[in-house]
Amino acid sequence: MLLTGAVFDIGMNRESVPWTIKYAPMTTEVVAQQDVMRQVLSFMAAFPKKRACILVGPSGVGKTALVYALTTQKKLEVVETNASDYRTAAEIESKVGGAARQGSLFGGSKLLLVDEIDGLAGTKDRGGIPALAKVIEKSAFPMILTASDIADKRYSPLSKLAVVIQVPPVETTVGAAVLAQIAKAENVKADDLSLRSLSRRGGGDLRASINDLQALTEGPRELTKHALDQLASRDKEESIQPALIKVLKNTDADVARGAFDAVGMDLNEALLWVDYNMGKEYTKPADLHRGYEAISKADVFLGRIRRWQHWRFLVYVSDLMTAGVASAKDEKYPGMTTYQR
Repeated sequence: MLLTGAVFDIGMNRESVPWTIKYAPMTTEVVAQQDVMRQVLSFMAAFPKKRACILVGPSGVGKTALVYALTTQKKLEVVETNASDYRTAAEIESKVGGAARQGSLFGGSKLLLVDEIDGLAGTKDRGGIPALAKVIEKSAFPMILTASDIADKRYSPLSKLAVVIQVPPVETTVGAAVLAQIAKAENVKADDLSLRSLSRRGGGDLRASINDLQALTEGPRELTKHALDQLASRDKEESIQPALIKVLKNTDADVARGAFDAVGMDLNEALLWVDYNMGKEYTKPADLHRGYEAISKADVFLGRIRRWQHWRFLVYVSDLMTAGVASAKDEKYPGMTTYQR
């Protein structure tokens, strides 16, 4: 068993509740990240040996859901703040420090959840991290902090005081099992292969996979191959837009190089996107000439790959269609252009 129905506002229409809320885990036993849950429970049992722990992992892997499952089961009052909202030392001391010193409103114990501490380390040092470290040292209650990445040395005052727990992406099989239970509860028809495909497509982001399941089955109550194919097409179009901006909206070859590495699209198709949209973006004849020259050379190398299977030429294709096209223009073009297939 990996999930249970969550409690939600009685004034809400049950059918309108997002499934990520409706099926949020309510006990520690049903949390998808069981290994992480065990480490958090160990931290809680040892408190105040360490007064805080930091859950570090990508978005959508269940960091916050895990905390709420814990506080629900243990009947702890949870006080949640978002570090991105309070960046200065004075704000941290006022908002987080005050909560760390005050007793529970209901006479019991409580837990402090400080989300997204990544927001504390901006380009300008506002004293937020040292202030939070001081709060941790004096906190009368356990604190759980969440972050996507704390590799920056500026986070060392926090990591020295806290138990750091890595939260990995949700495994495909675990994610598929969660999706299967939701599908069953919602009377959605879905076979195991489709659910595994949807979970795999989420890349370990369980929240995104659940949202996709709800969106794809809202009408037909069935997860079909056609719906999955449409999702794949949508994902490609959404992810290629920032890649095209890196190539067509700047003149720095280093920024443009590798723009398509994370798009999940083969270079043949990506080259067609660049070819079509460069003609809409570049208006100066000299820029167009140089840009199309780079594209034509990339196409020549693609032909050699097809003919002779010389895959080492892929690096030339990639460089020409990104760095070559970006550096073909003398300066950036103003305004925004809508890129199309």
